[in-house]
Amino acid sequence: MSFPDNLWASLPLPALLLDPGDVICEVNSAAEDFLMTSARSLSGKPFFDRVRIDAPMDDALGRVRRNRAPLFINTVDVAASGRAAESCDIQIAPMTRMPGFVLVLMTPRQIAGRLRKAGAARSSARSAIGMAEMLAHEIKNPLAGITGAAQLLSMGLEARDRELTDLIVAESRRIVALVDQVEQFGNLRPPDRAAVNLHDILDRTCKSAALGFAAHMRISDDYDPSLPPAHVDADQMQQVFQNLLKNAAEAADPSGGSIRVRTFYDHALRVRHSDGSGADVPLQVEILDDGPGLPADLQDAVFDPFVSGRENGTGLGLALVSKIVSEHDGLIGVESRPGRTAFRVSLPLAPDPDPSEPE
Repeated sequence: MSFPDNLWASLPLPALLLDPGDVICEVNSAAEDFLMTSARSLSGKPFFDRVRIDAPMDDALGRVRRNRAPLFINTVDVAASGRAAESCDIQIAPMTRMPGFVLVLMTPRQIAGRLRKAGAARSSARSAIGMAEMLAHEIKNPLAGITGAAQLLSMGLEARDRELTDLIVAESRRIVALVDQVEQFGNLRPPDRAAVNLHDILDRTCKSAALGFAAHMRISDDYDPSLPPAHVDADQMQQVFQNLLKNAAEAADPSGGSIRVRTFYDHALRVRHSDGSGADVPLQVEILDDGPGLPADLQDAVFDPFVSGRENGTGLGLALVSKIVSEHDGLIGVESRPGRTAFRVSLPLAPDPDPSEPE
């Protein structure tokens, strides 16, 4: 059941192999260094006794095993005996040749920073966003002039030559749209949270989608009528659901497909913090489609900026979704295979109203 020594030793990120009972089987040297614990002390011990992760890991491990698909959890604290908690991104992957076994990879933010300095793609994307934010105004102004000049030129040209000016106009507008999305990504305001009925937001979003970008799709819902209010920013959450619906619609066959919006309550989901505190995220929204699924080479980076599986796609829609959900103390994951892709958003409950305050 062991990995080849050269492969296991070459992994630059902390990695642990868990058996079907969540017992640690193997630990690489990067994990020993990160957790400040020897492999001998970790091997054969229950994972939850040795490593503390501020995320519903028991649920996440179960989902990976059931669906045989990887799961990603962004920006959570990881702690172990002998070391303080550190913010990490977590990837959980099933072992296809070892049923029930899963691999847990941890990317500490400090390591991610070093990788970015070395030229990692995520770093390039974030740097591009920062640069675009600074230059957005300067870029859009000359583009407006180029577009106007091309339109004026087209008035005195024959049809054959107008194709060139039309191309200039179309491409200029596409660049402006991209810059607008980058500005939106970088300038997202902090969420203004309140008690919100998620079904109201979903209904509005689905109706708008059915009249626009998802007119070729069949949209159905499967709501839990007893779902309590969420503690979210209604406008930002509508943007999350709209982007997920648009992603599903654009991934479908042009002739159409189906999208199902499902809500349910999962009382077991809780984000745990190293200081003992925690936050419930029991409100679940799933957006499922029957499209071709995410390309295998993109699944690891689907929430990264500028990563897209579509020609001329900007790759900012899902990155914005991830950012908004994270700022709401929520979780987002994706499970995808041909014929079924499910994006699942986990959100916190609205706090009980203060009885001392007037209604």
